[in-house]
Amino acid sequence: MEVNRQFSEKALKDFKLIDQAVQGGDEQAYADLMERYKKPVYHMILKMVRNVDDAEDLTIEAFAKAFKNLERFKKDYTFSTWLFRIATNNAIDFIRKKKLETYSLNTSFSDDNGDAVTIDLEDKNLNPAEETIKTQKIELIRMFVTKLPAKYQRLVKLRYFDELSYEEIAQELGAPLGTVKAQLHRARELMYDLVKDKKQHI
Repeated sequence: MEVNRQFSEKALKDFKLIDQAVQGGDEQAYADLMERYKKPVYHMILKMVRNVDDAEDLTIEAFAKAFKNLERFKKDYTFSTWLFRIATNNAIDFIRKKKLETYSLNTSFSDDNGDAVTIDLEDKNLNPAEETIKTQKIELIRMFVTKLPAKYQRLVKLRYFDELSYEEIAQELGAPLGTVKAQLHRARELMYDLVKDKKQHI
């Protein structure tokens, strides 16, 4: 690992925000990190899963896991490289489970320093480490769900835990499809806020 390598100005700013978040408990630093990377992470995931709603869900999960483990981040590589790997691994787990038809997973992305972030899909079965990640992800989402207003909790449980489609949720609740989509969109916005404000909830 090249610890003393040259980093971009954006990467150095990320390091400063991480220090403020982890060492100083600065909630705004978490929000700033999410603001800097929410769109690129979302668009990267969207290319993988080709579904707007799934991409939104997976983006929330990626930031939740990253922020929960932020104190373990090492400055050997850029934050964007680390975050993108978390996001891609999470998306690969989703793709495997859903057996989606997606673009080639041999594609690589570049972080702020131009380093390749490769998506490597070798085995269709989850290994023990991936099973652990999956379990942690479920635990994270369960924790955030309990913080949501009651009207959104059942919707989120049906979507995340029971893994029902929007159409299935609408049928289950006897509600219009448009209403289900609107309420789940609002629930996701609230969950983003909880992820950003994660020190009060973890």
